[in-house]
Amino acid sequence: MRFDVITLFPELFEPFFKSGITRRAFESRQVDVRLWNPRDFADGNYKRVDDRPFGGGPGMVMMAEPLWKCLQAIRADRLEEEGALAPVVLFSPIGQRLDHAMATDWSESAGAVLLCGRYEGIDQRFIDACVDRQISLGDFVLSGGEIAAIALLDAVARLMPGVLSDEGSHQQDSFNPALSGLLDSPHHTRPEVWEGPQGPVGVPEVLLGGHHERIARYRREQSLALSQALRPELVEMARAAGQLSKADEAFLKAPKKL
Repeated sequence: MRFDVITLFPELFEPFFKSGITRRAFESRQVDVRLWNPRDFADGNYKRVDDRPFGGGPGMVMMAEPLWKCLQAIRADRLEEEGALAPVVLFSPIGQRLDHAMATDWSESAGAVLLCGRYEGIDQRFIDACVDRQISLGDFVLSGGEIAAIALLDAVARLMPGVLSDEGSHQQDSFNPALSGLLDSPHHTRPEVWEGPQGPVGVPEVLLGGHHERIARYRREQSLALSQALRPELVEMARAAGQLSKADEAFLKAPKKL
């Protein structure tokens, strides 16, 4: 797949492509990312890409023309035919919230053109004419779309075959259908007893016994308990989808302590 990123700050992406386990996806071009700076398509000695908003108000607005020329260059570079254009995605507060299902959909796609806004936003005329979809990370405002673009690329990259050391790792992620969309259970590692600030703390005994069925049930119940306590809507969604067993329901009804 190929993602073309329109950004005024391409340097923000370089460390991300070279760090962590997801770099495998970018180095192998499983996720082919190309960066485009709209300043390269702006006119004049100053390569201006923003101007004051009509009607007054604070801040500056990204101009439509440099973005349009940049997008045309991307289309030409992708050798796209009419009717087979990659979608243009803008990261903005009014967009659909990014979640696991959306990341999975993008991981099975051919990619997109990711548009990272800055300042007070982008000339609405360009959005109306060229943007196909808007995505948000949540109910807050960032200084630009780059962090949101990196979040999407990371979520997609880790789902690609061969990127994670263990092929089944992402199957145990929170929100994954393999967990009925619930939160993941807690994890523990060595030492068996940690001398913590409140004294020695041991690993739950069931995890040390080697009984795979009991361990699986323990982790399922921890996942249910966490989800019920912190994200009860996830439990309701799993219940509505018929993904809770009789044992799950019995556990949820019983008194418990996290």
